[in-house]
Amino acid sequence: MRIGRNGRAAFPAMGTVVTVVLPGAVPADGHAPVLGRVVDAFAALEARFSLYRDDTDLARIRDGALRLTDADEVVRDAYALALRWRSATEGVFSPHRPDGVLDLDGVVKALAIEQAGDVLDDAGVADWCVDAGGDALVRGHGPGGGPWVAGIVDPGDRARVATTAVLDGARRAIATSGTAERGAHVWSTPGRRPLVQSSVVAPDIVTADVLATAVLAGGRAMLDLVQRDWDVDVFAVTDDDRVVRSAGWPSAPSHPLAALGSAPADRPDQATLTPSSAPIA
Repeated sequence: MRIGRNGRAAFPAMGTVVTVVLPGAVPADGHAPVLGRVVDAFAALEARFSLYRDDTDLARIRDGALRLTDADEVVRDAYALALRWRSATEGVFSPHRPDGVLDLDGVVKALAIEQAGDVLDDAGVADWCVDAGGDALVRGHGPGGGPWVAGIVDPGDRARVATTAVLDGARRAIATSGTAERGAHVWSTPGRRPLVQSSVVAPDIVTADVLATAVLAGGRAMLDLVQRDWDVDVFAVTDDDRVVRSAGWPSAPSHPLAALGSAPADRPDQATLTPSSAPIA
């Protein structure tokens, strides 16, 4: 895989498109080997955790052909991580589907993004973004030398950015979970009315991804718990289209795309967002 003239490279993985952005990079820079290792990081985890293939550890566990205790260590470690998050979120985040099948997608994509970032760091790449289906981790500076800015898109108008988030300093990760694009893929907690969309900015991508899922599933009660117990920022939309955001949500009001995200003048507290966040600068 080669970097494009716009400093971007993309490849399919885990049912989505992964985009790697290296500001200022050009094809002649020779990034193909490190980009190949990024692809390998995603492929290795997909080969262990996909439930859409019959030969992976999780598929074999699902089919009764492999006991979890006999699975590869990376699978057992991911399961242990998911259990810790289940405990931390009071059971709202779960590695088990309602039908009992073990499904670790809630942590695996984030782990792949994290490992891809490690690959780029180890290669000495100073400025980068790894975006997998709208969940992104960044390092250094974005295009133009400023901070990375992520945009969360309005599902009613894909050209409209409903809000922005600066990813800088300790807060380098953003994840968004919602039902607008993929349907109700998050299992709601009984007795808790879910939100329709949630985005979390956090120091690491696993925390951002897990908590975005937990807030979506657990509703306002979980949103309040997350803001109390974690050093993150949350931007969420309720089922009656009201926006709830952390006081410190790192929007970029001076960014040229930020104006596209302003709510209608007669309904300043309302917006409808897509479960998609992507780097726009």
